[in-house]
Amino acid sequence: MSRNIKSFCFRLPVKFALLCLCLSLLPGCIKPSAGQSDTLRIGVAVYDQEDTFISLVVQHLERAAREVEGDLGIKINLAMVDGRSNQTVQTDQVESFLSRDYDLIFVNIVDRTVAAMLIDKAQEAEIPMIFFNRQPVEEDVERWEHIYYVGAIGQQSGELQGELALEAWMGERTVDRNGDGVLQYVMLEGEPGHQDALLRTQYSIQTLTNAGVAVEKLANETANWSRAQALTRVSQWLEEFGREIEVIFANNDDMALGAIDACLEAGLEPEDFPLILGVDATPPALLAVQEGTLYGTVLNDAQGIAQAMMKLALALSRGENPEEAVDLEEGHYVWLPYQKVTLENGKDFLS
Repeated sequence: MSRNIKSFCFRLPVKFALLCLCLSLLPGCIKPSAGQSDTLRIGVAVYDQEDTFISLVVQHLERAAREVEGDLGIKINLAMVDGRSNQTVQTDQVESFLSRDYDLIFVNIVDRTVAAMLIDKAQEAEIPMIFFNRQPVEEDVERWEHIYYVGAIGQQSGELQGELALEAWMGERTVDRNGDGVLQYVMLEGEPGHQDALLRTQYSIQTLTNAGVAVEKLANETANWSRAQALTRVSQWLEEFGREIEVIFANNDDMALGAIDACLEAGLEPEDFPLILGVDATPPALLAVQEGTLYGTVLNDAQGIAQAMMKLALALSRGENPEEAVDLEEGHYVWLPYQKVTLENGKDFLS
């Protein structure tokens, strides 16, 4: 097979690559005929599989793969590896996928600043790479035409979290405990330097101030997306500030759940909790919303991310135009919208 054909079909096994070439001549026919099935090998490298949201994305990826297998008769082999929050470990894992000639690689990168190195290696091996949830810098994504990112816009999650706080502040719920007309808050931040953590921290508060709400930050601390670390931080804050805390902003749901744990350990009843807000809409957080301990969260569409990646992977594996498979912006990006979740609509997301 010529190098051009090999590149066009992205290093699939020979029989399936020939099938791709034939299908490209028949635009209306994309489903393999009976007996022509083959295996699509996808390496999936996540930053930390213990992360609740990432674990949810992985579950949806596995479900999407099974659906494709049933619909198209193509075997999808997803090889999952856990970077354990260590970029050196993850780099070795991705290089292993490349050396073993996988057809595509999905990467939830530990450190976005090293994406260029992985992209160059993928280009050299002619293996498409799809980043998700942790966005590389724009210049790195543009290094090669077959590099993609699937996720949501971090700024929007912060804005929607701020809107949730604003709605409560302006609504019937009594947020202003001391009646001073100022919203006193604490902020639980994700890992240092993470783009989403920075954007959620900035825009949640900026949304309030833009609406004319006076705010006062009592404390902020990194909790590295961790429920346990958030419990420790909020326990300290409750001892220091007590009822002065009116709102607890958390950059993700696990930290918001840690804040709830701290309130319960302090002997508070849910009606005496500060307003607690998260991001992701993970199943445990949705349950907390229904129980009334978490005021609201912002849906980060794990299912949508997984389905978009699988659609993109199938298009690339067939040599099809990816813009016909997904809503691709600027040739590289698939954006999924965030959504606000409260008690009023939480059951819809649980189902």
